[in-house]
Amino acid sequence: MPDDTIQLANQLLIALPALSDPNFARAVALICQHDGDGAMGVLLNRASEYTLGDVLAQMQIETDDESLRNQIVLAGGPVHPERGFVLHDGGDWDSTLTIAANLRLTTSRDILEAMARGEGPDQVIVALGCAGWGAGQLEHELGENSWLTAPADAELLFDLPLEERWHAAAGRIGVDMTRMADYAGHA
Repeated sequence: MPDDTIQLANQLLIALPALSDPNFARAVALICQHDGDGAMGVLLNRASEYTLGDVLAQMQIETDDESLRNQIVLAGGPVHPERGFVLHDGGDWDSTLTIAANLRLTTSRDILEAMARGEGPDQVIVALGCAGWGAGQLEHELGENSWLTAPADAELLFDLPLEERWHAAAGRIGVDMTRMADYAGHA
């Protein structure tokens, strides 16, 4: 990417109220990769209809861990909704992308097998699907006032209830979403 292009990996995208696309209305996404070819991220505040037990059963992975089976799987975005994406702290697996020092994204089966055995990462989000933007598309949407950006942090990613993440992410940069207009404009 050119030096004058902002790097958004490990940043949160926070949908402004005026963003009417139903895939992204009131969404919070973690940007996992951003380069000259575009960007890829995972939505962090949308539950899917599945639990991790459903996903593990579909993949024929067994576990005795009831809390793991009951973990909510997120709807990570409209791209590749059949594919699993695991956001996690430490550790590298067969297909792991390092986002930040202690934040990774893995798409390989081995991490789920390790989790089922009780040997997986300490902090984990499992999502089906991701969000994608073509070259320059995300930058254009930022220029159109569709999104705010904020630094990602472990508390928001792994600890906050899903329904609190949109307001909390905006609050990280001093924005109160209840005071934001639901339309975009340019001065």
